[in-house]
Amino acid sequence: MESISPNIFVKDINETIKFYHLLGFELAVTVPQTGTDFVWAMMTKGNVTFMFQTFASLGNELPDISRADGASMLLYINVKNIRTFFEQIKDLVPVIKGLETTFYGATEFSIKDNNNYVLTFAEDE
Repeated sequence: MESISPNIFVKDINETIKFYHLLGFELAVTVPQTGTDFVWAMMTKGNVTFMFQTFASLGNELPDISRADGASMLLYINVKNIRTFFEQIKDLVPVIKGLETTFYGATEFSIKDNNNYVLTFAEDE
């Protein structure tokens, strides 16, 4: 195995794109490729890639896909310069846990995205 790129199901792709732009992610690819009525989008920042897809786009092919907002998942993202990154976004997004140093030596903070997923950013300082 070489990498993982989660395909995260969301209700509103355009709102999700706006939210992840606040975190510095760039839009890489969409389906369809033009317009604004997207059913799938890939966003990247450094070596981190997320894919976002609407429930409706796979409803007929994979009817078992369903969940409440936020699911039972936390996305753990390693970053560099965590304190600078925190200062850049703390007033733009819902911070649910501020900067703290864990017992295992990482500095972390957690936010909630517009789909109620929890993202924890960490750096081994």
